Amino acid sequence: MRLLISFAALLFSITLLQLSSGAIGPLDVLSGIQEGFTTTQIGLLGSSHFLGFFIGCWWSPRLIGTIGHSRAFAVFAAMGAIGALAHPIIIGPNVWAFLRILSGLCVAGCYTVIEAWFQAKLTNEIRGRVMGAYRVVDISASALAQTMIAFLEPASYVSYNILAILACACILPLTLTTSQQPAVPSAPRLHPIRTAITSPLGVAGVVVAGVSSAAFRMVGPIYGSEIGLTRSQIGTFLATVLIGGAIAQFPVGYLADKFDRRWVLIWLSLASIAVCILLTMFGNTHPMGVYAMAALFGLTTFPIFSVSAAHANDFTTAEKRVELNASLMFCYGIGAIFAPLIASSLIQSHGPTALFAFISIAHFGLVIFGGWRMLARPSAAKRTSYRYMPRTSFQIGKLLKRQKRD
Repeated sequence: MRLLISFAALLFSITLLQLSSGAIGPLDVLSGIQEGFTTTQIGLLGSSHFLGFFIGCWWSPRLIGTIGHSRAFAVFAAMGAIGALAHPIIIGPNVWAFLRILSGLCVAGCYTVIEAWFQAKLTNEIRGRVMGAYRVVDISASALAQTMIAFLEPASYVSYNILAILACACILPLTLTTSQQPAVPSAPRLHPIRTAITSPLGVAGVVVAGVSSAAFRMVGPIYGSEIGLTRSQIGTFLATVLIGGAIAQFPVGYLADKFDRRWVLIWLSLASIAVCILLTMFGNTHPMGVYAMAALFGLTTFPIFSVSAAHANDFTTAEKRVELNASLMFCYGIGAIFAPLIASSLIQSHGPTALFAFISIAHFGLVIFGGWRMLARPSAAKRTSYRYMPRTSFQIGKLLKRQKRD
């Protein structure tokens, strides 16, 4: 019973964390527009968030090893709270970019603590149910966070204070649990070049996933604002994409286990290109039409990370799987860091449709590269099972590795 209460506390902490960190991105976009930031400056905020996330993924295991899980979680959550509270104090794109680095550190660090805790405490009997609950909570809270901008006033002390309160509140469930802290996790070695040699298409796929996901999540509110959506409609627009991505995991997972994963990646990218063209041509239609196209965008783009990771794992051994997934996260971060800045610059020069033109070009490159890789070598003789990858920290690789063994 104490173990189940501990898991409930961890899931509650994740919910509060997602409500805070998930809402600050679209709120920053709308606040930046109100304060007169350029589109490129707003894109810089999104890139800064992923820079912080990138740093946090590799710093957090070392901090956990120094001060323990609960204290490390409190440190990272405090960074998120400080980042939110300081927004209304000093208004400026460069200052806010630094504050978004703190928010990225918060997300990466807190998720690493939670996933390390799960890894140490899960047993064979409850692993599947707890991981399923973790995925549902992660997606549901993230989708709900997008809709919060309907009542969060841009550039308001109250709005950022609410997010700071949520960041502080996420500390309470985890630190108040009486469950013993797990052993310190070991940090994986990082071998991105070796990973690229092992699975060139897997690396290309996660880079494109980073480009499309980060560009949309961080610059999507600008697109919504420029095509005339209200604040509540922008929140629904963003949430619909996440819901579509969650729904897609089950049918895409079936296809990725049944057919050649390279074909699955190619068809997903072709479908993504088609949806991007629709959003480019018919973005000014009725909001319900925009929501429908946004759901299709999530259906086609969000599973690409998981399919690419599964394809890469087909060409490695169980002993090297955690290191490979850490390297894939590194490659995902590279794409995610630069995408918002590039996409926002293109929107500033060519209008809102440039966002989806940019994403479609990335997917077109993946289609061409995937076709070339199919000619270069056959598919793996023995394949790993498809697993939904939430793109949080490398710790999820350890969890899924253990689940596969069991």
